[in-house]
Amino acid sequence: MSITRRGLFAMSAAIGAGLVGPPWLARARAQSGLADWIAVRELFDLSPDRVHMSTMLLTSHPAPVREAIEKHRRNLDADPVEYLEENGDALTEASRSAAADYLGMNPAHIALTDSTTMGIGLIYSALDLGPGDEVLTTDEDYYVTHHALRHLSERTGVTIRRISLFDDVRETTRQEIVDRIRAEIRPETRMLALTWVHSSTGLKIPVAEIAGVVREANAARDEDEQLLFGLDAVHGFGVETENFFELGVDFYAAGCHKWLFGPRGTGIAAISERGLALTRPTIPTFDDSTVFSAWYREEDIPAGNNGPRMTPGGFKPFEHCWSLPEAFELHARIGREDIAIRTHELASVLKEALSSIDGVKVHTPRDAELSSGIVAFDVEGLGSEAVVSRLRKRSIVASVAPYPSALVRLTPSIRNTQEEVEQAAAAVREIA
Repeated sequence: MSITRRGLFAMSAAIGAGLVGPPWLARARAQSGLADWIAVRELFDLSPDRVHMSTMLLTSHPAPVREAIEKHRRNLDADPVEYLEENGDALTEASRSAAADYLGMNPAHIALTDSTTMGIGLIYSALDLGPGDEVLTTDEDYYVTHHALRHLSERTGVTIRRISLFDDVRETTRQEIVDRIRAEIRPETRMLALTWVHSSTGLKIPVAEIAGVVREANAARDEDEQLLFGLDAVHGFGVETENFFELGVDFYAAGCHKWLFGPRGTGIAAISERGLALTRPTIPTFDDSTVFSAWYREEDIPAGNNGPRMTPGGFKPFEHCWSLPEAFELHARIGREDIAIRTHELASVLKEALSSIDGVKVHTPRDAELSSGIVAFDVEGLGSEAVVSRLRKRSIVASVAPYPSALVRLTPSIRNTQEEVEQAAAAVREIA
């Protein structure tokens, strides 16, 4: 059946209302047919005159998300006070519940944020640790993790220690990474702060296996000395299929405006029961009425912590915050496994094509178990900024990793075709 652009827009509105499961989405769950992925691509208003390999930076809103945002915007513009008063609480909880369903957990363990950066900052600044305690992280982690931990150390006296996970990212193994972490955990180590998929090289670490190491360490510890596991999950979130409990972490922060294709300026922080017990809110919330009621009545705040309490309050771009369910619903209807398979397939095609070019070194592991959707490389004799600039002149949108290594990144996703991946590789071949 032929699907027109107008038909896609009509169906997108129905998806948002929960009224229909489009035939093309049903087929996408049953098979990875070319027509299905072209139809998915048509949900995005990306300019057709260039190849967009930049999912890891910032998403273009797919039609269901655009339509939801516009619906809320129209209602807020028409009567902001009444629309907020009559719908705000329910819409906020719908977003929290959609995130919880996706991660397989209780909504009370979800804090709504505006980005990965906010989620990491909220978590690590809230840790109830002090002098004598240590946080273990890695040289390969991103600026956000490093500086959130730096702020924690300056404020509390916690020691921050970094290790390297590998000697050569292209040759590393799951066992090497797990063994290095196991060897570096000390009695004073109370927090492990890692990143699921590295935005520098595209390495995906074996999170569940590392969580097993954490459990081994905790088996010999008293309750008040337990080791917790925090994860910057943004570049696995929306690509990989594991939920919160399958990963086995205590803290999980991710922006929703990258691989999930959610509203720009939205994110989540998921926190385990043990994690909630060891954190304290840092920004006043509007999402837990018991906190406001205690202030109003000049009473003590009820004991305990939860996701709503960890959610920063204040007035926000509500039309974006309230359109998160449509992003999760779109992923569910396409099929999380299909999305993972398709993303890995395109990344593998790209890695193989780039690896065949003289003068190009691919730094991302070829093993799909050690990589996801990010493909990082360099070109002999050319700086990364020059490579990205030359690719842009050839209508290929790439990016430079904001690390000292400054590798070039191409990040294919379900909104790309295999032909676009091949076109990107051909453009690299031209400039190498």
